[in-house]
Amino acid sequence: MRDRLRPRRESWLRRATPATSAALRLGTAVLAAGLALSTGLHEAAAKEEGGDREAAASVGRLASATVPPIGPHFVWVVDAVFLHAQLFDGDTGAMHATIDSGTTISPKPPLYSARRGEFYSVEIDYDRGRRGKRTDFVTIYDDHTLDVKGDIVFPTRAGESAASLAYTALLDGERFLAVYNQFPLTSVSIIDLETRAFVAEVPTAGCAGIYPIGPRAWAMLCGSGTVHVFRLDESGQLAGDVASERFFDPIEDPAMLAAGRIGDTWHFPTFSGQLHAVDFSGETPSVETWSMVDAADRKAGWRPGGRQLMAANAPTGRLYVLFHQGGPGSHKDPGPELWIFDAAARERVARVELPNFTAAFLVDMMEIGPDGFVPWLLETLIPRDGADTVTVSKDAKPVVFVRHGERGAVAILDGLTGEHLRNLSQVGLGGMRLEVP
Repeated sequence: MRDRLRPRRESWLRRATPATSAALRLGTAVLAAGLALSTGLHEAAAKEEGGDREAAASVGRLASATVPPIGPHFVWVVDAVFLHAQLFDGDTGAMHATIDSGTTISPKPPLYSARRGEFYSVEIDYDRGRRGKRTDFVTIYDDHTLDVKGDIVFPTRAGESAASLAYTALLDGERFLAVYNQFPLTSVSIIDLETRAFVAEVPTAGCAGIYPIGPRAWAMLCGSGTVHVFRLDESGQLAGDVASERFFDPIEDPAMLAAGRIGDTWHFPTFSGQLHAVDFSGETPSVETWSMVDAADRKAGWRPGGRQLMAANAPTGRLYVLFHQGGPGSHKDPGPELWIFDAAARERVARVELPNFTAAFLVDMMEIGPDGFVPWLLETLIPRDGADTVTVSKDAKPVVFVRHGERGAVAILDGLTGEHLRNLSQVGLGGMRLEVP
């Protein structure tokens, strides 16, 4: 495999026991934060009013009363603490919109229809705050003014996930919105955005996730080791379904809900680092499998890790996957590295060591800017914590967004080289989801 990686700084912390390592990391972070805060206050006081500090502090705050045309490097950043999603421009750092999720426990990024000029937010509400009668609905926002244009109530119960993007989806063509339900039985609710109405509930026993594969079709990953394709008729009713052959072992090496789409093919990683490329262009799905790790990687314990741990860019044919070193059961651990693959060639073309999200978060909270002694001190003393989440823009010159779920920092990388370009500022306190509209 051809790859590039900046030299890793080996730390004796990596050889400590888990308990000792955690204590040392906490102590180091507290010490570094104290030193940084003291120095940062002096630096902040020394800057002139209206100078660089004011310009830096304005990045990330609401930049306009209306939302500008959606650019290719815009991204929704979900805050699981304040229960809202914020729309940022990854090129300028400006924040252009905020959409609250009501009482939804785990906010979902709004879905975007360029054809209609609308955002769709799948939400739930209880008439007694966190209890009582539950109402599930889709709120429709104008993409320029953010005025509420209406809502669509549906009788089923939307599933909750801290990270997965596959719980809601616009099918190709943007007419039908599909919502995954977990209880009382797994199913998918179909909402017609042209008639503004709930039209069907499709039973999907044993399957999860929604992966669009056409204007009236989607696929789901199933516990039987297969994928299942569901097709609708013109009115949105179930017209037929078909299952693939079994291609993964859900016990020995499960496939993950995190997946990336390139054309008619969805790519599903497994716990061990296999990649199942499922082609949906035919009547029945066809599958090709290859490994993202070689013998040396496997011996060193490298495997995919994180929550929203994979993204794909169709124009370049590249896959972006978070990797960490761990054993069985560590598939949710954050990845300190981002591996970039050429999907057609089935080879890794780069591996990138990710920036320090704890350091970036502390620098942002102190509003002292990314350069100078304090950022260097934090970057040096605080161990890197890796990322839970990755997403990538959809254009031919992509940028990659990565974040740690418990840190209020989002880093932006060049999607072709892996270079760390900048961080987004004031993105909230934490959350697992990122979505490019």
